[in-house]
Amino acid sequence: EKRTIKHTIHRRQFCITPAYAFTDYRAQGQTISFSIADIAKPPTGKLSLCNSYVSLSRSHGQDCIRLLREFDEEIFKQRHDPCLIAEDDRLDDLDRKTKIWWQRMQ
Repeated sequence: EKRTIKHTIHRRQFCITPAYAFTDYRAQGQTISFSIADIAKPPTGKLSLCNSYVSLSRSHGQDCIRLLREFDEEIFKQRHDPCLIAEDDRLDDLDRKTKIWWQRMQ
């Protein structure tokens, strides 16, 4: 003879919002409709001006981006890396020389 055993099971469900995340390196060159940016100090070190710029400039504007948490405002008071400034100057000079060369070719 089979006995019927009744069990009561309770479950808890958490709200889940579909989303995805990626690093600032992966975000370069993309425009994201709505974004949540985390520019707080990462556990591995600090953010550079370039990291912060990429994170904050991927959306359509300030109405489409939210900051995940508090951040250190000193990020935006950093100086640019001298090597980046030198490379930018080199590229400006190359651009100027290329324009002159192109005008002579015509």
